[in-house]
Amino acid sequence: MKTTHYLFLTVIILMISTIACNTNQSPEKQAISKSQSNIIRLQGGDWGYPTPYAHYPRGPGGYKTNLIFDSLLESDENGLIPWLAEKWETIDNGKRYLFTIRQNVTFHDGMPLTPEDVVFSLEYANQYPQSWSYLYQSIQSVRTQDTRNVLVTVITPSVPMLIYIGRTRILPKHIWKDIKQPQQFISKLSIIGCGPYRLTDYNKSHGIYRFEVFKNYWGPKPAVQVIEYIPVSQPILAYERGEIDMAIIPPDVLPGFTKDPRNKIVKSPAFWGIRLLFNMKSVPEFQNKAMRQAIRYALDLNALVEKTTRGAAICGSAGMLSPDHLLFNPHVKKYEYNLNRAISLLESAGYSYFDHDGTRKDKNGKKLIFQLLCSSGARISRSPISEIRIAEMIKEYLQRAGIHIQVKSADQRSRDSAVKSNQYEMVLLGHGGWGSDPQFLKKRFADKIRQGNSLMECRSYGYHNDHLDALLNQQSITFDPQKRKQLIFDIQRILSEELPEIPLFNTTNYTVFRPSTYDGWRFMYDHHALEHSKLSFLEKQL
Repeated sequence: MKTTHYLFLTVIILMISTIACNTNQSPEKQAISKSQSNIIRLQGGDWGYPTPYAHYPRGPGGYKTNLIFDSLLESDENGLIPWLAEKWETIDNGKRYLFTIRQNVTFHDGMPLTPEDVVFSLEYANQYPQSWSYLYQSIQSVRTQDTRNVLVTVITPSVPMLIYIGRTRILPKHIWKDIKQPQQFISKLSIIGCGPYRLTDYNKSHGIYRFEVFKNYWGPKPAVQVIEYIPVSQPILAYERGEIDMAIIPPDVLPGFTKDPRNKIVKSPAFWGIRLLFNMKSVPEFQNKAMRQAIRYALDLNALVEKTTRGAAICGSAGMLSPDHLLFNPHVKKYEYNLNRAISLLESAGYSYFDHDGTRKDKNGKKLIFQLLCSSGARISRSPISEIRIAEMIKEYLQRAGIHIQVKSADQRSRDSAVKSNQYEMVLLGHGGWGSDPQFLKKRFADKIRQGNSLMECRSYGYHNDHLDALLNQQSITFDPQKRKQLIFDIQRILSEELPEIPLFNTTNYTVFRPSTYDGWRFMYDHHALEHSKLSFLEKQL
C-alpha cells in the first residue's frame, strides 16, 4: 500500500511542534530587507571542517555543513519539505521509500547531480556513519527505478526513518567513491556539494568560517551573499558595536534591548536542555527508584533555573520530553522541591544512619558519597551558563538531604568521552535535539536497539524496564499518529515514575537582531536556533 508524501508529511507535522518565527513585517517588506543583505556576521568558534564526516558530532558544526551540502528533504517551521527530492512516497508501512530526484542540479564543480549520486550517498552513509549519523546500518538496499526515481529499502521500518533518509547529505560520487577514510578527507575537494554556499575561508585556531553564495544554486535564491563566523569574546558587546548581527541576551539585560526600536527579540523554543545521568552499573544505589526519586525531590529546579540561567529556561519534565514538544504529556508525575519527602525516601531505602560529617549511611556503614562529573567549559547552549555552578548547587541541595557529592570537572571532550564509555557515577550532560522525533527516547531508555543486524546496548547504563521496553519498541513502528501519541504519553508517564535520569531544565534563550540589517531568520520545526536553519539565509517562497 502506497502513501503519498503529502499524507506522510501530515503525520510528521502532527507529531512535532510547529514553531513560527515572530515577525511584524509583511512578506513584501521581508523580501526587500533580504535582498539588501550582502553580508551577515555571526559569532564564531571552531566546530570542525564542514563536511558531513569531519565536523564535530557535538555543537553546530553540522548546521554549517548544511550550507554546503543539500539533502533529499529539508526542514522548515512546519515539518519536512521537498528539497533535492521533488516528492516521495512511503511504501509497505515504511519498509520502502521512493524519491523523485530533482533535475538540473549541479555540484559546485559544475558536474550534474544524478540519481546515481543519491544512491551512492545513501549507501556510503550506511557503510560509513556521518558525524550526525542518521542511516548507519539501517538500509537494506538502494537502487534507481528509472532516470529520476530512487527506491530505498530499509532493514527495520520505523516512523522517523523518513527523517533519517531525508537529512542525509548528498555527496558527489565522482569525488567520494574512492575515499575509504571519510573523517580524514579534508581538502578543497571534500567541501564540494550542491548547497547554496561554498566555503571560502576556514581558520581552525580562530574559529573563523566564511561562506559565499554558489551562483548556480538550483533552489531558492540566497538572501545573504556572504556569511561570516568571526571570533568574539563578548557577544553582547560585539552586537552593540555592530561587529556581529545577532546575539543571545540574558533576561536581566533584556529591557535595555527591548527599548531600542532598532532591535527585534525572538524567544527560542525549549529544545536545548541539560540532564543528570546515573550510572546504575557502577553505582548499585542508583538501581533503587526511591534513591533516584529522593535526589529529584531534594533539587529545587526553580531556584536552579533562576540562579544559573537568569530565568532563561524552564524546569525539565520528569517525562523527559520538553514542555514545548507537541507530544509532551503534561500529566506526568510532578516533583516539587520537598526536602522532607527526599529524606523519607532515603530512610525507606535503608539510609537512616549518619557519619560524623552528616553523610547518610546504611546499617552496614555504606555511605552515600557520589562523584558528579561536569564540563569545565563556561558556555551552555550559546549562553554564559556554568556547568560547574550547576554541579555546585546540586552538591549543596543534596548535602541537605545527607548525600555527599564530589564535583569533578573536565574539558567538554573528556566529559563526553566519559559518557560514551560509561566512565562516571553521575554526570551533567547538555545538548540540543529535545524537539526531535521521540524515537530518541528509545535510543536512550530501551534495553537494546537494533543497529543493522546487531543489537546494541542503549546509553541509559544499567537501567531496564520490560514494560517500558515494549512500549518503546511499539511506538517506533506505529505509523498511526494518534495511536503513537498515546504510546508516547504512556512512555513519559512511566519515565516520570522511574526517573532513570533527571532532566534539569530546557533553555529558552532570547535572540536579538536588527531587522534593518536582516530580517529573514526562521526556525526549524524541531530546533532552537534561528541561525542554524539553512532557510534563514534563503528567500522565502511565497
